[in-house]
Amino acid sequence: MSLRGQSVWGMSVRAALAAAAARLAAAGVPDVGRDVRLLMADALGVGPDRVTLALGDPLAEAAAARFAAHVAARADRRPVSQILGRRAFWSHEFLVTADVLDPRPETELLVALALEGPAPRRLLDIGVGSGAILATLLAAWPAAQGVGTDLSAPALAVARANADRLGVGPRADLVAACWAEGVAGPFDLVVSNPPYIAEAEMAGLSPEVLCEPRMALTPGDDGLAAYRAIAADLDRLLAAGGRSFFEIGATQGAAVAAIFAAAGFAAQIHPDLGGRDRVVAVRRPEPAD
Repeated sequence: MSLRGQSVWGMSVRAALAAAAARLAAAGVPDVGRDVRLLMADALGVGPDRVTLALGDPLAEAAAARFAAHVAARADRRPVSQILGRRAFWSHEFLVTADVLDPRPETELLVALALEGPAPRRLLDIGVGSGAILATLLAAWPAAQGVGTDLSAPALAVARANADRLGVGPRADLVAACWAEGVAGPFDLVVSNPPYIAEAEMAGLSPEVLCEPRMALTPGDDGLAAYRAIAADLDRLLAAGGRSFFEIGATQGAAVAAIFAAAGFAAQIHPDLGGRDRVVAVRRPEPAD
């Protein structure tokens, strides 16, 4: 119930937030204001927008203990999503554990691009992780059937829980596979947010990112192994007229587009709101007249 020996039990919510912010700032945590509000909201059992209404209230014993534990974990640079066990993505909330990549706002571009097209009958998410992409798309398309692959059994368990939470579980087939090995096509839509961080970039990542599973972050080497593997299989996976979208690193657009072009596909690079390359859209080239 303390923040480095300073008890927060009986302290006002306002004072506890200030003490927590100071501790996290001293630990080098960025954006401490946002983090302490989220951690306090969970401790109080209210939405983040309700914390300001409780600023003058004293912290009860149970809430103080929960908040102090949350702050200690955050000071150790555990991601907020792992501490709370959940993360907002698109219009849903997903379960998050240390076994899966934290769903990020940047990945919503892939979802938005997919939703611009017609509803698929079958869709495939390669490297499904938390299931955030697959479950979001299935929730938007009530008649679609989906397959999600992952090598990690714990990740598949999280994806299953998230699919069930969104009510799409019966339409989501989650299978243990290396990329799309053994998966029978064709699919009208193929998506993936694969590991794409180059080995040389790993040392520069924040402690929060390094809390996430390594196999979901990097394939090693130049970070492009997943795209090579997917490109080699895409001809059998993608139905005639089908669409595919792949998240990429900010400097990888040209290289990933070239990988798919070499496999006989046309590729278009889509930037995110910050102007960074974020998604490569891949399709079969239009037939010549």
